[in-house]
Amino acid sequence: MNQRKPIVVVGSINMDLVAHAPRIPAPGETLTGTGFTTTPGGKGANQAVAAARLGYSVAMVGAVGDDVFSHALLDNLGSAGVVVDAVERVAGPSGVAPITVAANGENAIVVVPGANGKVDAAFIDRHAELVRSAGMVLCQLELPIATVAHVLALCAEAGVPVMLDPAPAAALPEAIWKQAAWFTPNETEAAFYLAESISAENAAKHLLGRGLKGVVLKRGSEGCYVAQADGKAALVPSFKVEAVDTVAAGDCFNGAFAVALLEGRDAPSAARFASAAAAISVTRRGAQASMPSREEVESFLAQHT
Repeated sequence: MNQRKPIVVVGSINMDLVAHAPRIPAPGETLTGTGFTTTPGGKGANQAVAAARLGYSVAMVGAVGDDVFSHALLDNLGSAGVVVDAVERVAGPSGVAPITVAANGENAIVVVPGANGKVDAAFIDRHAELVRSAGMVLCQLELPIATVAHVLALCAEAGVPVMLDPAPAAALPEAIWKQAAWFTPNETEAAFYLAESISAENAAKHLLGRGLKGVVLKRGSEGCYVAQADGKAALVPSFKVEAVDTVAAGDCFNGAFAVALLEGRDAPSAARFASAAAAISVTRRGAQASMPSREEVESFLAQHT
């Protein structure tokens, strides 16, 4: 496996500031919390750790600040097996994400970019050789949109497939739709790109019609719908577990999905593997702390044949 081209994640690195509460507060409401933790997060870093915990070679391209959080963020990536040679320290604060987690596992998140906002096209060009060496590049939308567009253009020129997680959802340059190999929105994000509420099948057809090669609609407890431009499609059911924290479940899915695809699984099989990894992650608290090992995923799948 180590001889294969690595997964390269170009994305955000944040410190999550997690408050636990009985429920998500309504606008203007103050609740008394039941706990508080700081834990490494950021959609990019989460996906990198998810893939690395599964034993795949992963490198991260991103930035941290010169604050107290930066050392913990880099140490955590390194301890998970992620290569951080292309993570730069920049002046100012690291990215942070205040998160409220309800007792039922639901969450509300505000992302403050910090150092992530300084990852621009010139930053990517400094690490272009690493990006071109990838078997697949994973991107999200917690970096500036112009930076993401630059990464996809670079990958299109080099023939490197890109998995784009459109979170948080934002308007995309038209070229991106034809450059992404996989587009992986959850239900809220998919609704942002659709004019109306439609079935998963029709939503996938609409998104594929914009030029995408593959779509995974992540639907939480309802599983995921996988569709490809060649007409292949499948509904992959979820695994029933007792969720305690859904933070980073989608990131866990993306990291595991990329690993499974690069190991030669077809899309539905890869989605089932990724769904198992995500199911394990929601039974644990924390973002990167919840990512399972390969042994845990394979054991879980063996118990849910």
